[in-house]
Amino acid sequence: MSDMNNEKYLQKSELVRVKDLTFFQRTYVVEILKGMFAAVKQMFKPSFTIQYPEVKVEHAASFRGRPVLVEENGTERCVACGLCSRVCPALAIDVQAAETELTKERYPEKFEINMTRCIFCGFCEEVCPEEAIIMSNEYELAFSSQEESIFGKDKLLKSAEVMKPRLDFLRDNR
Repeated sequence: MSDMNNEKYLQKSELVRVKDLTFFQRTYVVEILKGMFAAVKQMFKPSFTIQYPEVKVEHAASFRGRPVLVEENGTERCVACGLCSRVCPALAIDVQAAETELTKERYPEKFEINMTRCIFCGFCEEVCPEEAIIMSNEYELAFSSQEESIFGKDKLLKSAEVMKPRLDFLRDNR
């Protein structure tokens, strides 16, 4: 009885089975010709070269470079809520809050980003309620020691006027 079930199973599997490739398909001539055509087509397209160290690449406002803190009127926008450090998958952000006399009540006494750990995902930018931390268009990062890769507020603060293209992009695309 189990032999009959196996025969039915075999018959069903043969019905579902995709047919074998023909001899011509097994030689992959068409696929090789497609690849050669793509290579030849690419050879005749005009090439472009950017003289990188002398000429910097201008990226679109949607480019996510290193994170920066936005400062407005001489003070940072950050209210030290700590959401950016909680959402960071690489655990690269360290925020310590302190009280202030200003209307925002709190400010980041210590705000550090370990740039060797940062993966430029932009989660910190997305979660920030004050648009205080955003991704800039800066992409050149070089360190000779681990201590140089930890950016404090002195290296992170950028004015809102300088970051206006990115801030406008964020407002338009939320």
